[in-house]
Amino acid sequence: MIEMPTPSARTSAISAIAMFVPVTFAIILLPRTWWTEYLGILFHLALFLLVPRLSAPDWAKAAGYGWLLLDVTVGIMALNQVPQEVTMPIRLGGHVFAGLWIVSASFAGSAAMKLVGVIAGVWLFSFSFVSPFLPYKALAPATLMVLLWLAIIALQNGSKRTGPHPV
Repeated sequence: MIEMPTPSARTSAISAIAMFVPVTFAIILLPRTWWTEYLGILFHLALFLLVPRLSAPDWAKAAGYGWLLLDVTVGIMALNQVPQEVTMPIRLGGHVFAGLWIVSASFAGSAAMKLVGVIAGVWLFSFSFVSPFLPYKALAPATLMVLLWLAIIALQNGSKRTGPHPV
């Protein structure tokens, strides 16, 4: 069997950023639009390649994959006109797993990765439990923090180093 190499942490993070930036701006500035689900699905698929590249316990990686499975599934459900009253609680359930993975993976990184990752992960995790009382836009800061976290990973190529280094 031919084994394909997994892209670097940098490549995976940059790919995810490229898909998620438009989604983030759409979440903040526009009402839900049809094209954001496609980019959201691609964002989560790009992250499938990042999970194995970051140091984290196996249970945390499993949580990361669980989040991605749920969010891709919800994206496909949304494309097929499943109401947001059904899809959003499932998406938020996945965000619990996202928070666990992001926080755990951040502990093996630089100080910046730890700080931003803990904030992003805790925000995603916590919002899932307080979402009945807050507007959906209250999730927007977490999306910005995830983008910043991915940028730090891309800059450092997933290592503890604080500056750029070769791919």
